[in-house]
Amino acid sequence: MSGARFLRGALPILALAAIFASQVRAQGLFGDLGKAATGALQGAGVINQNQKQAIDQGTQAVAKSFEDITPEQEYYIGRAVTASILSTRTVYDVRAVTDYLNLLGQSLALASDRPETFGGYHFLAVDSDEINAFAAPGGLILVTRGLLRCAQNEDEVAAILAHEVSHVLKQHGLKAIKKDRLTKAVIGVGTAAAQVLGPKELQEQTAIFKDSVGDITSTLVNSGYSRETEYEADATAVLLLERVGYDPRALEAMLRVMKGKLKPGGNDFAKTHPDPELRIARIDKELAGYASPRPSAAVLAAREQRYRAALSGI
Repeated sequence: MSGARFLRGALPILALAAIFASQVRAQGLFGDLGKAATGALQGAGVINQNQKQAIDQGTQAVAKSFEDITPEQEYYIGRAVTASILSTRTVYDVRAVTDYLNLLGQSLALASDRPETFGGYHFLAVDSDEINAFAAPGGLILVTRGLLRCAQNEDEVAAILAHEVSHVLKQHGLKAIKKDRLTKAVIGVGTAAAQVLGPKELQEQTAIFKDSVGDITSTLVNSGYSRETEYEADATAVLLLERVGYDPRALEAMLRVMKGKLKPGGNDFAKTHPDPELRIARIDKELAGYASPRPSAAVLAAREQRYRAALSGI
């Protein structure tokens, strides 16, 4: 094949890649600009009418995936994520622990900028010694017994939950899903442009978006969020703790305890989160000049009583 013929055949795919990249940045006018680009390619004789139509159809399918996920969809995605996690773990089904986590967690959620979700916030303990927690889209939050044992008082339990609630508030899970969908869409539609999809193939291509959700669930559990995402969740957790009246520095205290217990290469926070020292440094920066609250003796006594009653046997 000559260099000219190779370039001519590759141009539709390269053009699509450019279209997708620009639209991800712009987050708008996806279909209109895509059609303008394919129109220009057809006018230049690079692609024919059938190829233009196939590319436009594929581009519209990708654009559809970027519509805002509804609260209902977020809830069902979260259920799928939670089911995946619990397929290899067991709920620690102790009523006092469940009630306690929900008392604190619901209080933090109500003080947030997103006090309601479609299915509501739900908090459960997981019967595992690993030091970990999982925040699924929609507000389903799981915390291991191993992580709860790191908490030395109610403020520190609240710090754990505030961090996980923050992941839900910022929709970090959904953002990871969209990123994964985009990668598959660019590859799939690029191939579609070269092959000229018919109705059946277009339907199969669109199904990539549904099928990718299972892969993303595994990604969220196994590889964790990015470092910057975890920093964002910490910063939001600090705000939530302050609003409810807990000591935001309890998050630092938790991280220090975790630092001493985490085992490099283990199946826990060490695998999916940045080094606690890096997170502590960022929280210190957030709290520069902040004076921790001084609750009354009665408030402190009530917190200690709740904490011991619920978690003394954890």
